[in-house]
Amino acid sequence: MSSETIALTLASIGLLGLYCQWVAWHFKLPAILFLLVSGLIVGPILGVLQPQDTLGELYFPFISLAVAVILFEGSLTLNFKQIRGISKSVWSIVTLGAIISWAMTSAATHYLLGFDWALSLLFGSLTVVTGPTVIVPLLRTVRPSSKLSNILRWEGILIDPLGALFVVMVYEFIVSQSQVNSLIVFGLILLIGFALGIAAGALVAAIIRRHWLPEYLQPFAVLVILLGVFTASNYLEHESGLLTVTVMGVWLANAKGVNISHILHFKENLTILFISGLFILLAASVELGDFEQLGLSALVLFAFIQLVSRPVSIFLSTLKSSLELQEKAFLAWVAPRGIVAAAVSSLFALKLTHLEVSQANLLVPLIFMVIIGTVVLQSATARPVARLLGVAEPSPRGFLIVGANDVARTIGTAIKNYDCRVLMSDTNWDYVSKARMAGFESYYGNPTSSHADEYLDLIGIGQVISVTPDQHLNSVAGVHFSHEFGARKVFSLQDKKNQDSLDKLSHNGEHSYSLLLGGTIGYKQIASLIAQGAEVKHTRISDSFTFEDYQLQYQSATVVPLFVVSTAQHINLITQPDSFKPESGEIMVALVKNAPE
Repeated sequence: MSSETIALTLASIGLLGLYCQWVAWHFKLPAILFLLVSGLIVGPILGVLQPQDTLGELYFPFISLAVAVILFEGSLTLNFKQIRGISKSVWSIVTLGAIISWAMTSAATHYLLGFDWALSLLFGSLTVVTGPTVIVPLLRTVRPSSKLSNILRWEGILIDPLGALFVVMVYEFIVSQSQVNSLIVFGLILLIGFALGIAAGALVAAIIRRHWLPEYLQPFAVLVILLGVFTASNYLEHESGLLTVTVMGVWLANAKGVNISHILHFKENLTILFISGLFILLAASVELGDFEQLGLSALVLFAFIQLVSRPVSIFLSTLKSSLELQEKAFLAWVAPRGIVAAAVSSLFALKLTHLEVSQANLLVPLIFMVIIGTVVLQSATARPVARLLGVAEPSPRGFLIVGANDVARTIGTAIKNYDCRVLMSDTNWDYVSKARMAGFESYYGNPTSSHADEYLDLIGIGQVISVTPDQHLNSVAGVHFSHEFGARKVFSLQDKKNQDSLDKLSHNGEHSYSLLLGGTIGYKQIASLIAQGAEVKHTRISDSFTFEDYQLQYQSATVVPLFVVSTAQHINLITQPDSFKPESGEIMVALVKNAPE
């Protein structure tokens, strides 16, 4: 195959991966579903892509390094400080529940498919990992109660790195058993994995903490060190590399005095690139004959995982919890598998096949079947199941405020008076700190980032207000969230003086979001009024005190109308300040600065 053909094939894989990511974003479904299906179509079904012929000897090293980056990025999210307040139910599910599910699935795999115990135990460990990349899109579509959403979201966040570490440990143990002095080999793998992982994590932490490199070089340095210790670990002791990079990520995530937000952002983009290409290549490498070889027993195993092992693990691990029967039933139904299972299983299958382990070639199609089956089945049925069980969330009334500055906190305080959840997001730590001290929930980071897509808790959020000093960010946030919430539920504080630049971010000259206050007043004016002592006034309009009376009372004051609270306690933000008129019984909420006496 010529170099031009290889380059064209790789570029085509990139374009196909981009298209799959866009389709996933558009339909609010996990991207892995479309990546795997596309890979199966262009690979074994149509025969257009033959990854091992295209990449040759580079095929296995590429997969190994890509999986190492994916595991490292996942382990970076395991910050022990952030998970101290997690409920006992979540911890029970990701520990006792995972072990129960692992044991039951492993046994079923052994007896139904005839896998030997080592391969069955490995498959069972792979099926306990869900992950936020598959859970979060599903939750945003299904919208179960906040309690259930939090449990499922945190289960995915915790089981992603913990499950990956568990899978790697199971694999290392299995591989060590094939060698003489297996316990010594397993001990060496653990020793080298933890020693190199901790050393590499400490080195990277020191580089960042002591500013030995400029910030723009730090992500590159982390990547180079990551790949270096991965290969060095494998050189010192075969198969220890994945354990090393996982330990390295956990150590770095918990290092004191180290801000890894820019590292995470870089790794997110890199991981999307690797995932998009990797899963297309992996799915394209599967043989259709492997699916045929699995037979009906694989479908029975899938049904067992969905209907037996997951429900039993949930009900046993939550026996002492306060969860009701309907809530446990919903948790038992929802557990889509995702990225870690697909990536790690493919790499392990290649290695085990090389070691001539019987039926190792069936591991990948079996995992792909479970991933595609759980994602499709649960995406299609989770919402009806939630409604049937009575655990679906009512119409969300909460607000996400992009910005935690004085203007944002003033508006947020006014909204909280009406029993609405208010979540603030900002990249300025001082603003976030002030918001937390004022009692607001907050997210420190860019709310439009891929990290926020997984970790920004939008449970109960129904509307978005973007009120930062940066009008460009306000517009970007407006466009970003209008896809999920709709243009009528997303509001951006803009100044019409900058209309020409804003139109560049709109479609056909029309904004895909609503302009707060119709664009007649901007951030600077409102911030200036607050600095001058303006206060938020809540005034009920009635038959005896009409809106005309209200206007007359404040005719000499500067009034910025914020929103109107309906008689049904719905908050309606003002987008047409010159034409709105509150009805009797509604509450007018405005920022008022009285004229100097």
